[in-house]
Amino acid sequence: MELDLSPKLAKKVYGGNGGSYHSWSPSELPMLREGNIGAAKLALDKNGFALPRYSDSAKVAYVLQGNGVAGIVLPESEEKVLAIKKGDAIALPFGVVTWWYNEEETELIVLFLGDTSKAHKAGEFTEFFLTGSNGIFTGFSTEFVSRAWDLDENVVKTLVGKQSGNGIVKLDGNFKMPEPKKEHRLGMALNCEEAPLDVDITKGGRVVVLNTNNLPLVGEVGLGADLVRLDGSAMCSPGFSCDSALQVTYIVRGSGRVQVVGVDGRRVLETTLKAGNLFIVPRFFVVSKIASPEGMEWFSIITTPNPIFTHLAGRTSVWKALSPSVLQASFDVDADTEKLFSSKRTSDAIFFPPPN
Repeated sequence: MELDLSPKLAKKVYGGNGGSYHSWSPSELPMLREGNIGAAKLALDKNGFALPRYSDSAKVAYVLQGNGVAGIVLPESEEKVLAIKKGDAIALPFGVVTWWYNEEETELIVLFLGDTSKAHKAGEFTEFFLTGSNGIFTGFSTEFVSRAWDLDENVVKTLVGKQSGNGIVKLDGNFKMPEPKKEHRLGMALNCEEAPLDVDITKGGRVVVLNTNNLPLVGEVGLGADLVRLDGSAMCSPGFSCDSALQVTYIVRGSGRVQVVGVDGRRVLETTLKAGNLFIVPRFFVVSKIASPEGMEWFSIITTPNPIFTHLAGRTSVWKALSPSVLQASFDVDADTEKLFSSKRTSDAIFFPPPN
């Protein structure tokens, strides 16, 4: 049975007047299950508060829109309170407890992409809430919680039962949340829109790669990531991950065309990508994209913390490494045609500006 690689939009799972939580389902995007990848989005309205929770999956969070505050507690560590904004990437290893808050008018939207190989369900995140109507302690008897917390049972009943919200609540505008600390961002978050560029091609595109060098925590998550901004009508070179990694891509802005080619030279995907789409490129399959005139921006995770890509066009491509006679024999062409082929794309670029 052939896998459906077509891009999909997220669907709402739960929410209320404080915001909503959306996810991509493996039943609609089978590659999530095949690749053990989870994907979800959190959207918070003004004064929306995502209650403290932990997950069965390690993730990378990426702020798509807005400004807010994130609380992060690593195992056996103190709470870190971070000011977050559009472009921030945050590595969230196993066992981390998080909460999220938006105090501004603009909706705060955070994307989560992660590894579900150890999750309860392949291709899905399962969240465990510490409080709320579906919180962990609603399942324990009052006696057990009273002894665990060393509190009177009446107090326990109030603590466990007072919060009637589920996952996301709306706080009173006068409620004072913890102030973020600048030093708490160190080693926890990297703004991909402000970080030094790893690739910068005039009229082509720009890339920031998230790895263990600029955000060491991604090593614990086991994922790499990148933010790619492709200029209008520019092309991203055909290429593949040569270390057996999967590439999971979310279109942040703009639109464009994509083609994916797999085994036996079969084109397995040709479609138009739009903002909000998520799609997955299987291991070793070759992918290439061309942006629309407005350009296209995407955020991807790769299922290894320090990914390696092989490109099939440009000076660094495998074509430039092969000897002329091998190229002639492989393409079954004469020397003049081989020389013409080898004379093209002599720069290090992986992005190609539109033709003149």
